[in-house]
Amino acid sequence: MVSLRANELSVAIGGRRVLHDVTLAMERGLIGVLGPNGAGKSTLVCALLGLVPATGRVTVDGETGLKRAEIARRIAYLPQGQQLHWPVSVERLVALGRLPHLAPFSRLRDADRAAIERAMALADVAHLAQRPATELSGGERARALLARALAVEAPALIADEPLASLDPAHQLAGMVLLRAQADAGMLVVAVLHDLALAARYCDRVVVLDHGEIVADGAPYEALGPELLAATFGIRATVAEVEGARALVTLGPI
Repeated sequence: MVSLRANELSVAIGGRRVLHDVTLAMERGLIGVLGPNGAGKSTLVCALLGLVPATGRVTVDGETGLKRAEIARRIAYLPQGQQLHWPVSVERLVALGRLPHLAPFSRLRDADRAAIERAMALADVAHLAQRPATELSGGERARALLARALAVEAPALIADEPLASLDPAHQLAGMVLLRAQADAGMLVVAVLHDLALAARYCDRVVVLDHGEIVADGAPYEALGPELLAATFGIRATVAEVEGARALVTLGPI
């Protein structure tokens, strides 16, 4: 298990402050990071990983100043909107997830190959193993990149919009996969736009607006009508569907 904490974390980009004194602690479960466009979601996850200059304090398992390679072994990262420029096979793309565990110029071990196979199976890309990654559809590419992150087999995963480009069936499968990883003990932090899926599958949601946390808690408690109206500009209700609660959007304000 990984403990990831931020204390008064702030980020300024181009002289504009885009993250304001964010304080939060994340240790277990599936946590959705939500908010409208420009709320600071991607900036937050990059700051947590030390990928952008920030003020404040971030600790991983109570430690600060960890080297990049050590952070990569503890927290797998799936960025949003990655482009693939080299026609490597999907299998070789997923194998890049093992780099944090390898010494320079070393070869893949049996344990690495097993991790790669597990990740491809989990992300439903095993049948694409020999396909050039540059020939994948948007949805296939998204799943292959998720497999690369899963191949790290780190105790934590931060995924920035992992459902982008996926069709509805694979969006659901993706959330089921993230839910299963969290149930197995991984800390999973996912930037999401689908409020209904976040409410259904996440243990907790952190809602950002204008770089500040405006809600943090259990989904159906945090995503109340007033917050949804003020932050997202929508009307929504909670309904019971086939014996389970579901967040249903009704329209704009």
